Amino acid sequence: MSYPEPRYHGDKGEVNAVFRPADTPADLSSPGGSTHYLATHDSTGGEFGLYKVELGARSAGARTHFHKAMSESFYVLSGELELYDGEKWVTGRAGDFLYVPVGGLHAFKNVTDEPMSMLMLFSPGAPREEYFERVAEMTRRGGGELEEFRVRHDSYFVD
Repeated sequence: MSYPEPRYHGDKGEVNAVFRPADTPADLSSPGGSTHYLATHDSTGGEFGLYKVELGARSAGARTHFHKAMSESFYVLSGELELYDGEKWVTGRAGDFLYVPVGGLHAFKNVTDEPMSMLMLFSPGAPREEYFERVAEMTRRGGGELEEFRVRHDSYFVD
């Protein structure tokens, strides 16, 4: 096992870290919850995308789907989240983690009367922000427009 090839070739390092204070407001809010864009495709050069997602009580989350170009991981910070691992639903609680490799079926939902929060990690990082910002609108539109939107965002839902 070896490390990846170096991508930085300097001798002294650089000042290029990015700090995001905990009290930074959510980047996206809706009646069902909020999303914090912690590390995006743009800010990581496509290496990964990391988002803090807060779901309100009884939030539908996402139906069963898979991705062809990226893995997705879930880390529960607080509350409970029902996670589908492709075979069965499991209850994720604070500290629980689910890794879904490329092509892996998965889904999630909050079935409790309490809010919950989690980290979602996509690798490699895709520009997911438009997906988060427009998925509700596109779902209302439905039809071919919704299907094209999902495919453009590497989200393949199963019935």
